[in-house]
Amino acid sequence: MCYAIPGNVKSITGNLITVDYFGEERKARNDFYDLRVGDYVYAQGGFVVEKIDEKLAEEILDSWKEMFFELKKTDVRLSKLHNDKPNVEKSFLRIIDRAIYGKSISHEEALRLLLSENPDEIDVLHKSANFIRQKFLDNSCCVHGIIEFSNMCDCQCAYCGINSDNSALKRFSLNTGEILKVVEDAVNRFGFKGIVLQSGESPSYSSENILDLIKKIRENYPVFIFLSVGEREEEFYRKAFDAGAKAVLFRFETSDSDLYSKLHPHSSLNERTGYLELFKEIGYIIASGSLIGLPGQNAESVINDFMFAKNLGCDMYSFGPFIPHPNSPLSRHSAPDAEYVLKALSVLRLIDPYGKILVTTALESINPKTRQQALMGGANSIMLNLTPKDYVGSYDIYPNRAAVDVSVADQIADALQLLKSIGRAPTDLGI
Repeated sequence: MCYAIPGNVKSITGNLITVDYFGEERKARNDFYDLRVGDYVYAQGGFVVEKIDEKLAEEILDSWKEMFFELKKTDVRLSKLHNDKPNVEKSFLRIIDRAIYGKSISHEEALRLLLSENPDEIDVLHKSANFIRQKFLDNSCCVHGIIEFSNMCDCQCAYCGINSDNSALKRFSLNTGEILKVVEDAVNRFGFKGIVLQSGESPSYSSENILDLIKKIRENYPVFIFLSVGEREEEFYRKAFDAGAKAVLFRFETSDSDLYSKLHPHSSLNERTGYLELFKEIGYIIASGSLIGLPGQNAESVINDFMFAKNLGCDMYSFGPFIPHPNSPLSRHSAPDAEYVLKALSVLRLIDPYGKILVTTALESINPKTRQQALMGGANSIMLNLTPKDYVGSYDIYPNRAAVDVSVADQIADALQLLKSIGRAPTDLGI
């Protein structure tokens, strides 16, 4: 099964096209192909990533059609909203109702939801978040692959296992040929349409090498490229966008400037967020977020982070739990409870009904059941690890990472089985 559905081009206005998927119309930006009305394309992240032969597209759509509508039926059934919980305050339900009708909820209202310890209220919150996700975004679920190509890092982030002070870590850096081989398998063998290229922040893998890698990927493989390579020069990010990378995964980790400085002695929050403003100006799709459960963080700080990310105009949210690494300065602290993180993600869905919310690997590492729980609580994006088995364990940002010992084929099989069971289509239809 491919991780995108081909769509038919219905109209073209400059580099913006309208694509039809079984009667649903979505927008996508076309930067790569000479298109005409009637052509078939794959879109990912709101960008056209491939022009596809008409006959092949129709064959794929024929195989998809029945499943496409069956998945929708399942999703609608599972996301129906009915309140059978008697122990819920009216003030709580009023906040829920505002979000259901697409109205913004305030910081105070979001905090009220997150602070709830009432099991009935929490149940209503999760179900409402899932209903809102289905209402505004339907049943599509992005399935991206991530390639961690280098754990070399010059940063001193206090929570991270690949920080520069961790002398016990075995360092690695894949060369361009090795990365291209992983991309080839991901695209041609496994059908991925979106790939994240991630590394530590280090000039040991030069900006020139990354630009060369992006160009070679785009020349050979029709895939949407996310960059997650940290703070690099402005010229690099402008050239990378022109070369074919159209999205960035770049977390700010906390919107509390004092806490940020304590955790990142090499940087400042202003510097970090300056990059996000740059990415937006260039035209990147932006995925960002913070850590939930950091020492010194409280519930109000979590809501501050959510509001901060929304105000930045993020297209995708990556909020995951803090997990202490034994070879980091925060090793003696504890990870947050998975239920708290799940509750927070549901609140985030009510804050932004339209954003894509990623189920992070860190959350799955706390408890493997959280992937399904998060998807049923408002999330709609997952990421599978494509890093070669000889290296994946050395990208040790936190201990006991989920799926490190699971093959790509098995990760895909598990993900598709889960998505099918809850009525989600493993595809990104665009804007």
